[in-house]
Amino acid sequence: MYSLVRPLLFALEPETAHHVTLQALRRLDGLGLVPAAGPFPASCARSVMGIDFPNPVGLAAGLDKNGECIDALAALGFGFIEIGTVTPRPQPGNPRPRMFRLPAARAVINRLGFNNDGVDRLVENVRRARYRGVLGINIGKNADTALDRAAGDYLACLRKVYPLASYVTVNISSPNTRDLRQLQQSPALDGLLGALKAEQARLADSHGKLVPLAVKIAPDLDSAQIVAIAALLERHRVEAVIATNTTVTRDGVAGLEHAEEAGGLSGAPLTARSTRVVQELSGALRGAIPVIAVGGILGGADARGKIAAGASLVQLYTGLVYRGPALVRECVNALCGSGT
Repeated sequence: MYSLVRPLLFALEPETAHHVTLQALRRLDGLGLVPAAGPFPASCARSVMGIDFPNPVGLAAGLDKNGECIDALAALGFGFIEIGTVTPRPQPGNPRPRMFRLPAARAVINRLGFNNDGVDRLVENVRRARYRGVLGINIGKNADTALDRAAGDYLACLRKVYPLASYVTVNISSPNTRDLRQLQQSPALDGLLGALKAEQARLADSHGKLVPLAVKIAPDLDSAQIVAIAALLERHRVEAVIATNTTVTRDGVAGLEHAEEAGGLSGAPLTARSTRVVQELSGALRGAIPVIAVGGILGGADARGKIAAGASLVQLYTGLVYRGPALVRECVNALCGSGT
């Protein structure tokens, strides 16, 4: 069915198409017209971060920033859903247009800039959702918060989402919030992780449960940076790392319409770059911390490639723009066997 709908969506401006798709999914779900996928066989189950996942294929953050479509998205067969990125205060993000398709490369460039309704609205939406599966909540800082005060934004979000999240992702790798990626540098990351882990321990005592923390990193890191980040993640006993966010490089899209637009590139051109980071990160971590892979998964073979590189779980986003919901089932089948 998606192959019939896609030309209509692609006739719309990309961000408009994004909102139309989510609105349609919500309405169909409200009418009971989104058939639930599964159940999944035992061979699909994974235990990562101390969490039981019904299958290893998740939805990446960014598609449902405000947690407005959790139930409908979960029905598509994902083993877990990650919502956000959310910031303490609502913010509009960068000026439009800020999302661009590159169909010849099966890619997207976006410079959305953490546009979201704020953490309080996200919490309201999560509380209203029926979904009781694995839910990740991705947190960030407001654009007008200085880097030396960034930890305060992350802590504010962590406190509010902690009771509702299965795990919390710390996004320090979006290229669309000025200077955010500087938080990946060792001194800044050391301080941020120390503050977050201390607050996690306090919240675990208060709520009677430990909610794991994951850190999402960029695909544009060199080998030395990857090793340094891995060492800090181990030192602070972070529960997982997500590799990767979008890239600021333009490998594979040179000369295409919109290729020179500012922002992060995702989709097929990101596959090899992201997989390299997964492989090097997995090697540096030596199994001490699980890796969740995202970036350039447009088919089952791509998902298998991430697992072969050392990932424990995978996440999808841009591939859904080009393949639709069938991509979820294809990836689940590729990782679990065709009997699902």
